[in-house]
Amino acid sequence: MPSFDVVSKVDMQEVDNAVNQAVKEIEQRFDFKGSQNEVTLEKDAILIVAADDYKLQAIIDILKGKLVRRGLSPKCLDFGKKEPASNMAVRQRIAIVQGIPKEKGKDIVKLIKDTKLKVQAQIMEDQVRVTGKKIDDLQEVIQALKGADLDVELQYINMRS
Repeated sequence: MPSFDVVSKVDMQEVDNAVNQAVKEIEQRFDFKGSQNEVTLEKDAILIVAADDYKLQAIIDILKGKLVRRGLSPKCLDFGKKEPASNMAVRQRIAIVQGIPKEKGKDIVKLIKDTKLKVQAQIMEDQVRVTGKKIDDLQEVIQALKGADLDVELQYINMRS
């Protein structure tokens, strides 16, 4: 029976490359000279320490731009709250979301059922498997999911016929 998996995975090597490019740009920019700004990649998060709110927002914009240029969606970022750091600086932790959360998985299954196509969708840990008798129905499901605004970046893998 034809099937495919709906997943949300982030290529961490591309995230690392984007962070490194952002750090280089920050070091080069005139408006950041003489101020303490840091962007570090942790295991599953990016930590930004900036001299003030304006610089923090500028760093986030630079980082988003670098991610988009490397083919990653900013939807994979989950912004934590801003908190004060030493020397009047601000710190923000940005989690990198891997996998589809349960609530989003339920939304995806509901969206698939609303298409009224003859397919079945089931949540399997952090992914959703869709099966059906016709490949055309599966392709319609993919188009429906691409058209939906789900606040999570989706990939479609393991298409089996």
